[in-house]
Amino acid sequence: MSYFRTAMLLAGMTALFMGVGYLIGGASGAALALLVAAGMNVFAYWNSDRMVLSMHGAQPVDARNAPDLYRLVGDLANRAGLPMPKVYIMENAQPNAFATGRNPQNAAVAVTTGLMEQLSRDELAGVIAHELAHVRNHDTLLMTITATIAGAISMVAQFGMFFGGNRNNNGPGIIGSLALMILAPLAAMLVQMAISRTREYAADDLGAKICGNPIWLASALAKIDHAAHQIPNEEAERSPATAHMFIINPLSGRGMDNLFTTHPSTQNRIAALQQLAAEMGVQAPARSPGAAAPRGPWNGAPRSRGPWG
Repeated sequence: MSYFRTAMLLAGMTALFMGVGYLIGGASGAALALLVAAGMNVFAYWNSDRMVLSMHGAQPVDARNAPDLYRLVGDLANRAGLPMPKVYIMENAQPNAFATGRNPQNAAVAVTTGLMEQLSRDELAGVIAHELAHVRNHDTLLMTITATIAGAISMVAQFGMFFGGNRNNNGPGIIGSLALMILAPLAAMLVQMAISRTREYAADDLGAKICGNPIWLASALAKIDHAAHQIPNEEAERSPATAHMFIINPLSGRGMDNLFTTHPSTQNRIAALQQLAAEMGVQAPARSPGAAAPRGPWNGAPRSRGPWG
């Protein structure tokens, strides 16, 4: 059902884009708008991963300079039936992560230093498994396409403000152009967010099954959500269009950032993971009252072993 809903939403966004072009320039306007969008999508298909990694200052790592992280990603990728993705680290105190790439053969997983410092190994495994689920579901390409179409709609709507105001040219007129410039990008953003929310639930479900314990991911989501409101992510604030790619919205809520959210409620996601854990017969590990969660092996703590060995 989620794939059908995603397909319908993407079709709706495409139809909206064609409609904007038609209102501005008739059939020729729709064709021109579609041609521009196609060119943007081709460029995004080949270059989106490098662009977003560069935006967030992500640096590549391997088995030599980040052995624990690299091995964990490799183990989980193997469990997911995926080729080994490229691994990146972002120097950022906010715990967060995202995946990018046009297909599983050209995928990359990026995590912040804050994520590695604040999460246990089990929680980090849950986060990475979630990102690998996006890769396996081809969400990284889907979200790039929706972001590109949404950007194209905004561009064409603004273009219509200058060339669509003359009703003698079959344009929507001044009032129509103003409404188009405001409502079309808003509608595109709503559709983009709906697609993002749908895919987050699907990635949570598959990611929990990849790592073997939904509680690990649920615990990580709670920590990341809390920290995201306390620790700003300056790179994300400068590039808010990439917020939907992260496991938790990285925007701090300054200004209008949280008027529309790119992610479903964290509490709803955690509740869904807890229900999945109950179905799988998995229980949260017992912990002494007031005891802190164990930290990852990159901080010198003993490793906790997952189902991957």
